[in-house]
Amino acid sequence: MKQHTVITSPYGPLTLVAEDGVLCGLYMTDQRHRPAEETFGDRDDSPFGEAEEQLRAYFDGELKEFTLELRLTGTPFQRTVWDQLRRIPYGETRSYGELAAALGNPAASRAVGLANGKNPVGIIVPCHRVVGADGSLTGYGGGLPRKRRLLDFERGTALF
Repeated sequence: MKQHTVITSPYGPLTLVAEDGVLCGLYMTDQRHRPAEETFGDRDDSPFGEAEEQLRAYFDGELKEFTLELRLTGTPFQRTVWDQLRRIPYGETRSYGELAAALGNPAASRAVGLANGKNPVGIIVPCHRVVGADGSLTGYGGGLPRKRRLLDFERGTALF
C-alpha cells in the first residue's frame, strides 16, 4: 500500500512516497517523469519521520550521506546506475561517461543518462551530481536551476 506526504524544502515542495512504509519516491514540483498524483496513495505523514529528519539535516548542511532504506523500482540496469549514483561523494560530480566506465561499459553513457533521468528518489539518490563530459550542467528532472543550486549548496558556494 502506498502513502505520501509533502514537505517543504529550499528547493520547493517535495512529495515523498512510501510503499509498505519504505521510501520509493521523492518528487519535485514540475519534475520530468513524475508519476501521476493518484499513484501516490493516501496522504499520511506517519511513515516519513526518518526521511524528513535526514532531508532536514541534509538541507541544514549536517548530513552528507543518506542512510534510508529505499525501494527502487526499475530495470536491473537502472537499479545498477542508481546504486552507482549513491557512490558519488557529497560535493563531487561524475560524468555520464565516467559512470558508464565504472559500470564496465564505457559506451553506455547515453543509457546511463536515460537511467539517471528516471531516478525515482532525487536528492537522496544524487542524480544531480552527474554532469556532461566537459563539466557542463546537462538535463535534470527537477530542472537545471535546481541542479545548479544543489551542486552549489554541496560545494559551499550557494547564494541564497
